[in-house]
Formats: sequence, C-alpha cells, structure tokens
Amino acid sequence: MPYSNRAATTAPHNKNAALRNPSESPYQQRTNQKDNPTQQLIKQAVDHLIQQLEAGKSETLTAYLAAMARFRSYSFANILSIVRTRPDATRVAGIRTWNELGRYVKRGERGIPILAPMVGHRRRKEEADQSGSADGNARPQPVLIGFRVVHVFDVEQTTGQDLPQFEHSISGVVGGHRDRLIDFLAQQNIALEYNEKIAPALGVSYGGKIAILPGQSPAEDLVCLVHETAHELLHKSDRRTMTTATVRETEAEAVAFIVGQAIGLEMGRASSDYIQMYAGNAALLAESLEVIQRTSAVILDAMIAEESVSQDASATPAQAVAEVA
Repeated sequence: MPYSNRAATTAPHNKNAALRNPSESPYQQRTNQKDNPTQQLIKQAVDHLIQQLEAGKSETLTAYLAAMARFRSYSFANILSIVRTRPDATRVAGIRTWNELGRYVKRGERGIPILAPMVGHRRRKEEADQSGSADGNARPQPVLIGFRVVHVFDVEQTTGQDLPQFEHSISGVVGGHRDRLIDFLAQQNIALEYNEKIAPALGVSYGGKIAILPGQSPAEDLVCLVHETAHELLHKSDRRTMTTATVRETEAEAVAFIVGQAIGLEMGRASSDYIQMYAGNAALLAESLEVIQRTSAVILDAMIAEESVSQDASATPAQAVAEVA
C-alpha cells in the first residue's frame, strides 16, 4: 500500500466496514468467556478506549500507542491495563523490584493490575512411568498453569534513589537502526529498492518487495521503511475479521508511530480519527490494536541491538504477527 505523509482522516463506507454485528466476530465470542482473565482484561480496556474516543478524547489512543513503544516486553493485555489505569506511566515495576532499586511506593498509591503467569509442574501418568523407569530423580518440566493478578507501580508513584538511565534518547537520529532493519528484511526475503517512479508516494509495499522514494531525510526514510515493513508483515497474517484497505493503512501508520517513538524519533500525534476506521466494532478494534502491538514488537526486536525481550522470540515474524490471542 502506498505510504504518504498524510494520515487517513475519513472513515470507510459502511459497505466496506468489517462485521456489522460484533457478536459475529470469533474474537468477540472469545472475550465472552468468563473463565479467561486475559480476554476479560482486554475487553474491559477496549470498551474503555471506545468510550474515550467516542467522547472526543483522542489523546487516549495516543497514550495506548505510546505505551506499546515503552512497554514492548509486556503482553498486549497488560499494556492495555497499564494505560487504562495510569495513561501517563513511563516505567513500571512491582514493589520488590522498586525496593531493590532503592525506591519505595508512596503511601496511598493505587497499584496497576496486570496478569502474571503461574508456573507449576505437571506430569501425566505415562510420562511419570517413563521417567521413573529411566531416571527416578527426573523432575517434571515447568508448565504454564494459569495467570494471577498482581500489581505494579509507575516510577512517579515511588520515591527514593535516582534511577540509572537505562535508555539513551536518540531523538531524530537514525543510528544503526536502519541498517539492522534492512538486514531483517533480507532475512525475510523481502527485497528493497529506491525508486523515483513511485512519487508522489513515499513508499510502496508489493508483498515481498518494498520501494522507497529517494531523497528523504534519514528519519523520514526510516519511518517510511518501518511503515512498509509493517505492511509486509500484516499482509502475511491471518485475520479473524475482514479489514478494509483504510484499516490496514492506519495499522501500518500506527506501527510506524510506535517504532519511531520507541527509538527516540519525534513522531507527533497519532490520527485523532482512528476510531472512525472501526465503525464502533469493539472486536475489530481490539484485534487491530493487538496486531499493531505484535507487529511493532517484531520490528523493534530486529532493530534494537540488545537481547530480545519478546515473549514470541522463538516464533517467526509471520507467526508472531498472526498469533492474535
């Protein structure tokens, strides 16, 4: 899809809208399961987001996208919960972690609820018999048995020793991020070329090939490249609900916003008309936000030269984007 520097500001025609009845969406059906705390958390946060956007508070969406940039090691559901509880959060941790850093939660502060995995040891009877015959001291493998609610606190809710600066601002500076993104594209067999003939578009994604308009500033060039990379990954993912070209264009723009902000580029504000793309469909909005988060996490993991913190590090980029919970 051609990329320009103008965000989409008009909603798709009703005949192009995704499922008209939210109950038709498999995503919505899954969020109705009362025994699934993750889906409950997502549904509550998305409902809150829709209420805020319908009330004209478009800054709420910007807060969600900015949080995806700041908290990329957190799950989709936990990012939504953090923003819903404390939109201006910048660094969060549990009480024990803050205490180890010499900081303490202020009296009366309300914690931010997130879901933490519970790991246990389960072993089927046949596995126990096999391991017992081979090695009586063999321990069962740890497995995920569920989730529990824990509370974290933003740095502004704490007091104590000054924190070391773990991240360095590179506002407006591309650094080595572009080279690493190009290496990532090569690994995914996605060709890249610079071609003046695509003007006035700044970038175009062809599915397996990206074309970028030459002559842009380094920061503009990188943002454009991220935008088209997002299209390449989004094109490979299976979706539960139908999407329009406008929705996918807006998703790619949101990914570029998140990635650019995460590496320190000045990205401005997200489109205030984002909610119009979804015609009030909470199921599609939730799915879209999750795809945006996963896609931006995959790209950031490829661009940032540090040990991957993605929970889906073992999955391929296409699988990581496609596995929408």
